[in-house]
Amino acid sequence: MTTRTNPLGILSAAHRDRLLEFATEVSFPAGARIFEEGSKADRFWIIHTGSVTLDVHVPGRPATVVDTIGHGELLGWSWLIPPHAWQLGAEAQSPVRALEFDAAAVRTLCEEDPVLGQALTRGVAEVVGNRLLSVRTRLLDRFGP
Repeated sequence: MTTRTNPLGILSAAHRDRLLEFATEVSFPAGARIFEEGSKADRFWIIHTGSVTLDVHVPGRPATVVDTIGHGELLGWSWLIPPHAWQLGAEAQSPVRALEFDAAAVRTLCEEDPVLGQALTRGVAEVVGNRLLSVRTRLLDRFGP
């Protein structure tokens, strides 16, 4: 688990254990839409196995894949930032097993434990920055001159 892609990697062992109390094992078959751009972001995942493509809606065109994530990576960051709506769509590229977290419960935990909240927010912000760079690069590659 790297801090580049998984905000749990920067948490202390005690904070990580506390957060993992809110985790549930889930799975998605290949081809399953996990979430749609613009829909309510009420959970997030840490991928154990498989891969997920992230896509963006481009008017007049099919959705454009902007990133692929896999083992140990965070799926979903929009749950942390109001208005809590997905900024991208996500689809299981292969069968996926993941830890799923309830966003409202984790936001409450972050309010109750500001040190955990700050560390988790910093980790998610790093993921957001990396994803935005990836989206920009893919869109320029696809639609640039």
